[in-house]
Amino acid sequence: VANGLDALTLIVKAFDFEEGSEIIVPANTYIATILSISQNGHTPVLVEPDINTYNINPDLIEEKITKKTRAIMVVHLYGQAVQMEKIFKIAKKYNLKVIEDAAQSHGSIYKNKRTGNLGDAAGFSFYPGKNLGCMGDGGCVTTNNDELAEKIRAIANYGSDRKYHHIYKGFNSSLDEIQAAILDVKLPYLDKDNQRRREIAKYYRGNITNTKIILPQVNDEKSHVWHIFAIRTKNRDKLQNYLERNGIQTNIHYPTPPHKQGAYKEWENQSYSVSEEIHKTILSLPISPVLREEEIKKVVEVVNDF
Repeated sequence: VANGLDALTLIVKAFDFEEGSEIIVPANTYIATILSISQNGHTPVLVEPDINTYNINPDLIEEKITKKTRAIMVVHLYGQAVQMEKIFKIAKKYNLKVIEDAAQSHGSIYKNKRTGNLGDAAGFSFYPGKNLGCMGDGGCVTTNNDELAEKIRAIANYGSDRKYHHIYKGFNSSLDEIQAAILDVKLPYLDKDNQRRREIAKYYRGNITNTKIILPQVNDEKSHVWHIFAIRTKNRDKLQNYLERNGIQTNIHYPTPPHKQGAYKEWENQSYSVSEEIHKTILSLPISPVLREEEIKKVVEVVNDF
C-alpha cells in the first residue's frame, strides 16, 4: 500500500466494525496509529504505556473495555515487540480483534514469531528512515486471513476485486513499483542490519554510565530491533543542545503526545501522566547499521561527559 497510515486505515475499514466502535490504542504513539481509527469513524480509547518499555501497559487495558470495544491496536514502539500474552488473553475473553502497528518493528521476533504475524492483521511502514525503508513513502498489510487479505487488496484498489468492478467504497493506495524494487533488494539484509543495531544498542547500554540518563529496558534481545534508541533525562533540552554543539544529531520521538495535539482537542483536558513524562524526557540517540565505531564511541563519550 501507499504508506503505513493507509495500511492501518485499510485494516480497520476491512473489519467493518459498526460506526462509533471503540478501539483500544496506546496513549504513547505516533499520531498515525490513532488517525487510522478516527478516520474510519471509530473512537480511539487511550491506554497508558509501561514507563520502562514505552509500549502499551497490558494491565491497564481491561478497565477501558466497554460494550463498544471491538479491537486492541498495539504498537511495537521504537522496535520492541509488545508483550502479547496478556493482550491475547484479553482479546479472547472479550472477542476482540488484535491489530499490530508494526511500523517500527521490521524483523522483530516475539516467541519465535515475527511481529506482523502475531495478531489478526498488521500494518507496516516503509518510510525511508525505517529499518526496512524505501526511497519514499510505502507500506504493507500482513495477515494470515485469506478473506481479509482479498478484501483489503480490493479496498486499496478503488474497492475493485477485478477491473471496472467495484464492490466496496475504496481508496487508491498502491506501492509504487520502483519502491517495491528497492525494498526487494534491501529485504535480504534486514536481519543483518538489525543485528548491527543490536550491537550498537548493547554498546550504548553497557557504556553509557551518566547517572542523569535513563537507558531503555529490554524484555528480550531478539524482540527488539532498535528502530530508535530512546533515552530519558530530566535535562533533555540541555542534553540535546550539548550533543548538537559536539556534532551529534538527535531527535525527539515524540515531543507532544497525541492527546495534547490540536487535532484531538476533545482530549485536551485529559491527563495521561506516564505518556506526558515520556514525551517531556525522551531523546533519541543516533543508531543505524552504517554508524562507524568511532562515531558510536564519540556518542558515548559525549553523553557521559554531560
